[in-house]
Amino acid sequence: MKRLSASGALVRASHPLPAVAVSAVAAGLALGSERSLVSAIVATAAVFAGQLSVGWLNDLIDAPRDAQVGRTDKPLAAGAISVAAVRTACIVSAACAVVLSLFSAPLAGGLHIVALASAWAYDLGVKATAFSVVPFAVSFGLLPAYLANGAPYPPAWLIAAAAALGSAAHFVNVLPDLADDAATGVRGLPHRLGPPVSRFATAALVLTTSVLLVFGPDGAPSPVALATVPLAVSILVVGFLLDGRPRSRAAFRAVMLVALIDVALLLHTGISTA
Repeated sequence: MKRLSASGALVRASHPLPAVAVSAVAAGLALGSERSLVSAIVATAAVFAGQLSVGWLNDLIDAPRDAQVGRTDKPLAAGAISVAAVRTACIVSAACAVVLSLFSAPLAGGLHIVALASAWAYDLGVKATAFSVVPFAVSFGLLPAYLANGAPYPPAWLIAAAAALGSAAHFVNVLPDLADDAATGVRGLPHRLGPPVSRFATAALVLTTSVLLVFGPDGAPSPVALATVPLAVSILVVGFLLDGRPRSRAAFRAVMLVALIDVALLLHTGISTA
């Protein structure tokens, strides 16, 4: 691992790419809701702070296991930053996330705190159980309801689409680390299902998200939205057909591409759709 400054190591330990990605989607949804600009910014900041706390907590809990399997890409396991520094950052970001959530409507803010608690529960041990996907489904599913801020709350199909996309994110995130996790005793749902079944489950989840986002809203889907379903199926079929080659990541890339299409659909649909 390239030598990092203390600040660089702290940023890396936060899992910055997922934190920024989820926060960017949250910003798009918040700006497309009936929130004011200031309220949307505060809500996005709450999501970002929460994501940072989840990332830091993850590395704090996993540090001994990461060191055991030689994860030099992990700053804590590599000794690039102290446990005390990451613990402090985790506590501060978690507190900020909770406080910022309280600036929303009471029910909406409470839902975000529940979503955060669900994500923290994953880090604290649910990840090693057969229910490892549940925190992702709960936390992502509650995100549109939080961002809508009660004006009005999003329909059930949109909550289900967000939950399905979050569940797919769990499988995508875990698949590359199955061997390391197994070596340290972590056996979440993807580990129990095995790589082939987990890849198909991921594909089914992102495809389910596409279908819900296209056919969930009232009225006939637009031609562009309608075209995304056969496009998603085609991408997944090609990816899985090519995945038979040694060391191929075609299926993984196909799932990621469909997930990006789903995110674009989610942002296009918004959270105020009746």
